Amino acid sequence: MASIDLPKDYGYCVLVAADSVLMLIYLGHKVAGARKQFGVEYPKMYDDNKPIFNCYQRAHQNTLELYAQFMVLMLLGGLQYPRFSAACGAVWVISRLFYAHGYYTGDPSKRMRGAWGGLGLLGCLFCTFSLGLNMLGFI
Repeated sequence: MASIDLPKDYGYCVLVAADSVLMLIYLGHKVAGARKQFGVEYPKMYDDNKPIFNCYQRAHQNTLELYAQFMVLMLLGGLQYPRFSAACGAVWVISRLFYAHGYYTGDPSKRMRGAWGGLGLLGCLFCTFSLGLNMLGFI
């Protein structure tokens, strides 16, 4: 049976992954509250007559759209660079809160308050490419 020796500091990546789940739960609760506040019943995803509700929903949905890529990149990149990958992951997670709260204002352009999280995602991407190149003996 094959085994992988995880770096001791990989625990940081595990903690950021767990924290990211808490962030998703928080965003989901915000959408549930907005549903109640604006009277948007399930199973409607969006309501053309409730643009602020749509902002809550989009903040959550966009985060979910990026979540799989984030987790894969952070967890794989963390195999070689656990602290850097976890730090980049934490940047992304925190930025999603700024993104969401900017969106919650009802002015979608204010979601860009969390755009700096893209740097965290790029950092995780760098770590993962480096891991792959290292495993293949290119670096």
